[in-house]
Amino acid sequence: MSPVRVLVVDDSLTMRGLISAALRSDPEIEVVGTAADPIEARAAIKALNPDVITLDVEMPNMNGLEFLEKIMRLRPMPVVMVSTLTAAGTDVTLAALEIGAVDAVAKPAVASVAAFHDLIGKLKTAARSRVRARGDTPAAAEAPRAYHADPNQVLAIGSSTGGVEALLTVLSGFPLDCPATVITQHMPATFTASFAARLNRVCAPGVTEAVDGAPLKPGHIYLAPGGATHLEVSSGLTPRCRLIASDPVNGHRPSVDVMFESVARLKRPMTGVILTGMGRDGAKGLLAMRQAGGRTLGQDEATCVVYGMPKAAHEIGAVERQLPLHRLSPAILDLCADPAVRSVASSGA
Repeated sequence: MSPVRVLVVDDSLTMRGLISAALRSDPEIEVVGTAADPIEARAAIKALNPDVITLDVEMPNMNGLEFLEKIMRLRPMPVVMVSTLTAAGTDVTLAALEIGAVDAVAKPAVASVAAFHDLIGKLKTAARSRVRARGDTPAAAEAPRAYHADPNQVLAIGSSTGGVEALLTVLSGFPLDCPATVITQHMPATFTASFAARLNRVCAPGVTEAVDGAPLKPGHIYLAPGGATHLEVSSGLTPRCRLIASDPVNGHRPSVDVMFESVARLKRPMTGVILTGMGRDGAKGLLAMRQAGGRTLGQDEATCVVYGMPKAAHEIGAVERQLPLHRLSPAILDLCADPAVRSVASSGA
C-alpha cells in the first residue's frame, strides 16, 4: 500500500521540523513537503498533490481558518489542524471542524518529536476520509412546527471522526420538544464543554455536558464529557445520567458502546443512532439496543466522513435502516414521537 503523502503547513520552522520528524518515523507516512504560510501552501498543494495537510491556525498572510475555508470550497481534501489554539477546546477548533477539517490536535506545551505521536494515527484516518466541498451536503429538514416527543423515550447517539458536522446537522433539525437525548462523541476533555455550548447556541433544545445524576427530560440533550469517564443511563422511574470512571473501551473514554449498552438495559422505548466515525465503537451496543426492542438508525456510507462505526454496526445487524445525514432528523423524530399524539392526529380528531 502506498504511504500517506502529507504536506506540513506551519509558520514555525521548529514546528515544521518536529512534525516532519515525527511523521517520518512511520514508514506508512511520507512528508512530501512543508510550507510556512498559505501562499506557499497553495503552491505546494498544486505541485505536490498531497493526500493530507496538517494546518496551523495562526499564520502570516492568511490565518488557517480562512485558508481551510478556501480549501474546502475550491479543492476539498483531508486536513488535520495542528495548533496551540486547539488545546483549550476553543471555538476556533470547533469552527475548523465545522468548516471541514477531519480532526484537530494540540501543539504540546513542551515541543518534542514524541509529542506528535497521536498525529500519525489521525493522519492515516484522515487519508481514508471522505471530504466534500462546502455546500455539497443538503441541509437537514427543518424541525416540525407541531411535535411532541414520547415522554418515555430515550434517544442515544454515537459519533466520532466527522461527528461535529454530523451532530450539528442532525440536532439543528430537532424541535424544542425533542426526545430526551444522550450523546457520546469521541472528543478530548478540553473540547466537549465548548462543543456543548456551541450546540446549545444553534439548536432549539437545551444542550449541556452531562452531569452525574442529571435526570433525562424531553427537550434536553446531554453530551458525554471527554476524558475521565463514560456516560451511562441508569434505569429507574426517571432515567439519569451516570458518569462512570473506568478504563477505556474500544480505545475510547467515553465509549459509545458503554452508553448504548446502558440504554439497552432500560425497560422503556429507546432509539439508537450511529454516525460517522473510525473503528467499531458502538456496534455491539447498538445491536444490544435493537435486540432489546429499540429502533436503530445508521448514517449511510455516502455522507459519512469515515464509514467505520456505521459500517461495523450494519455488518452485524445492529442497524435497522441506513439514511443520508440530511434525512436522519425527521426519521429520528418520527421514531421518537408521542404515540398518543400521533394516533390522535392520524384519526383526524
